[in-house]
Amino acid sequence: MTARIGVVTFPGSLDDRDTQRAIRVAGAEPVALWHKDKDLKQVDAVVLCGGFSYGDYLRAGAIARFSPVMDTVIDQAKAGLPVLGICNGFQILTEAHLLPGGMLGNDHLHFICRDQKLRVENADTAWTTDYTAGQEIHIPLKNMDGRYVADRRTLDELEAEGRVAFRYMDFNPNGSLNDIAGITNAAGNVVGLMPHPEHAVESLIGTGRTDGLPFFTSILKKLVNA
Repeated sequence: MTARIGVVTFPGSLDDRDTQRAIRVAGAEPVALWHKDKDLKQVDAVVLCGGFSYGDYLRAGAIARFSPVMDTVIDQAKAGLPVLGICNGFQILTEAHLLPGGMLGNDHLHFICRDQKLRVENADTAWTTDYTAGQEIHIPLKNMDGRYVADRRTLDELEAEGRVAFRYMDFNPNGSLNDIAGITNAAGNVVGLMPHPEHAVESLIGTGRTDGLPFFTSILKKLVNA
């Protein structure tokens, strides 16, 4: 049976089609989910894609967090449903308190778009098992509000529990504390990161790298072997 991975579209989402394509390339079935619907259509996992949901009014992800679909996503994530938040999706996950901390504007106050070097810090989550800890990868990054912040106690807990999933290397593009590019919850089923793995799944397009594909093959293998 083919694994079904839902991709939520909010008003202002930009990367839903790219994310669906990445899921298809990995061998799973993408399922389009609309922000006004609470029904997740019995998907096996969910991706909150990148973009500027609701125009980033109030604060990035702050309004999307209250979309009807998020009530179901929050409940099922707490029950173990794998959820990946990419860029704006990461912002939504922090606003929904599925992941700790929050996102602020880049410290240089400019939108940034670049191919970003990362180090994989945690290869044990539902979305990262096809990587190895310490592996260096390149993933496209594009954001205006990508600066990850948290209080010192939260940062210490993330570091001590191995919940920093990805860290920026060579260059911190937005001022994120501890060079954090992505984190996971304690259970490992919810992961958020600012870079865009869906833009690095085919060698003939985008960056010409496939460093983002293991996100989607990792979850596929987990679902198939569950």
